[in-house]
Amino acid sequence: MLHANGPLLTVDVGERTATETSIEDLLADTVGGRATATALAHERIPFDADPFGPENRAYLSTGPLQQSRMSFTGRMNMTGLSPLTDGLVSTNAGGYLSRNFVDTAISVLELTGKSDELLAVHVTDSGVEFEPVPELAGATVPETSDYMNEHHGLGPEHCIAIGPAGENLVRFASVMTFDSRAFGRGGLGAVLGSKNVKCVTFEGDAKATVEVDIPNSPTTDVHREAAQSDDLMRRQGTTGSTEFINDNFSLPTRYFEDYEFENADRIGGDAVEEKKDKKGACSACAYACKLPTRDEDRGVETEGPEFETVYSFGSLQGVGDIVDVMQANDLCDTLGMDTISAGVTVAAYLAGEDEFGNAELAREITERIAHREGIGDLLAEGVARCHDDLGVDDYTVKGMEFAAHDGRVLHGQGLSYAVANRGADHMYAGMLGLEYSGELDPEGTLGKAETLVTLENHNVFRDTGIICAFGGDYVTEDRLEALFDADYATLLDIGARTVERERHFNNRRGLDRDDDRLPYEIPDFENALTEYYDARGWNHDGTVADRAVVAAGSAVPSAD
Repeated sequence: MLHANGPLLTVDVGERTATETSIEDLLADTVGGRATATALAHERIPFDADPFGPENRAYLSTGPLQQSRMSFTGRMNMTGLSPLTDGLVSTNAGGYLSRNFVDTAISVLELTGKSDELLAVHVTDSGVEFEPVPELAGATVPETSDYMNEHHGLGPEHCIAIGPAGENLVRFASVMTFDSRAFGRGGLGAVLGSKNVKCVTFEGDAKATVEVDIPNSPTTDVHREAAQSDDLMRRQGTTGSTEFINDNFSLPTRYFEDYEFENADRIGGDAVEEKKDKKGACSACAYACKLPTRDEDRGVETEGPEFETVYSFGSLQGVGDIVDVMQANDLCDTLGMDTISAGVTVAAYLAGEDEFGNAELAREITERIAHREGIGDLLAEGVARCHDDLGVDDYTVKGMEFAAHDGRVLHGQGLSYAVANRGADHMYAGMLGLEYSGELDPEGTLGKAETLVTLENHNVFRDTGIICAFGGDYVTEDRLEALFDADYATLLDIGARTVERERHFNNRRGLDRDDDRLPYEIPDFENALTEYYDARGWNHDGTVADRAVVAAGSAVPSAD
């Protein structure tokens, strides 16, 4: 089976050491990306670790397809113990980092320990350097990239960085790359901040030492079809569905008070396309679905917003001006915050203050969150920890704020949010696509568990390969089999074992069925939960038997 090559590089930023460990057996078993990082995290992060403690570890990992030039492969994975959900979280980002990472000849970077001063870590094919950067304290993400470019000749495509939000331990701080691409959900930017790591750069010319033999036919076919596609997404990104969802399902509005937004057309796909000023892409991708946008009158230039930001800083806040949403998007990228969690948290504040529609106040509060100033210090904890003080309902699952796709209307998606190991994240399974299309009836939860399990397993492998979620129509099951030289059931099994590792880790931290909860009712929920556990082969209390996961971890090297 095709898999990534290269060692694990463990960087202890407290001890200023870098150690390479062979993980060949682990890669053969887990392929790369999310599955490999989750296996390492499960075995090497203590079950009782503090997310902000030196014992937490952050993993940046690549898959074998990052050594190809196939469209939809310009992505990387990050995994760690989340300060937002208190469980394992994986998140991935596009951009141009992956090929530079591969050129250092490693497959996984592991960051551990805690520095006593703010650091830049430079990873090359010949070693690791530690650079104290006290002058970058409080710097924005673009300011950090500019510094690296000026002093080291390494632009943002070589870099992961955090902004003020990460330094200030905002629980939903992002790790950014290429200035505008976010390892967004779960707060891994705050994990780097807790370690006093401002940025990590990657540079080398050693890819040939870890090359993998990738079949030519699927890669060229996918690339050609991506280049020739006339999908609406190539023009409007994910915002192209805004008005369809608003008119036919639900676009959560005014902190979930309403199900539709009267100004959806002013923040939807056409409005975004009007502001798009050029094409944008990720590394080696001919699909080019990114959204570089500009408004000259108000002096804003950003990349996006995508649909989730249109929801979180638009409809959910009662804001009906696309330029306001663009400004919020740019602010979150610059400060280093997940636009979904940040936007939902700001919407909760606006609800408590009866200030829906006040975009200027929303931007002020967003900035205060990043710096933990005044009310921002409370809001930086996220909705689950501050909703009582705000006098609003807790719209989270496992502490993670909801994505746009409304489980009150899409009941299978609601079930997906409840059971997802990382909480209310729409990318964990993606039941929403089947329910929006009508392939699966949005009503009801019973009988959907098997489909949900398959989607979760598939998405793990997508994040393991690593393949962009938007490549699903092109990187089909038969092409996955050809690319990885394995039958599809084997690939899904890698996904299943990864989901189980996540669940087991979270179980050991005290999470179980009681945490698979929603803040609203959907039909037959308790019975659907049991169906899901049965489909997974788990206990009805939402736990995994220790023996199954312990046996699966035998290929993981010890952290000692």
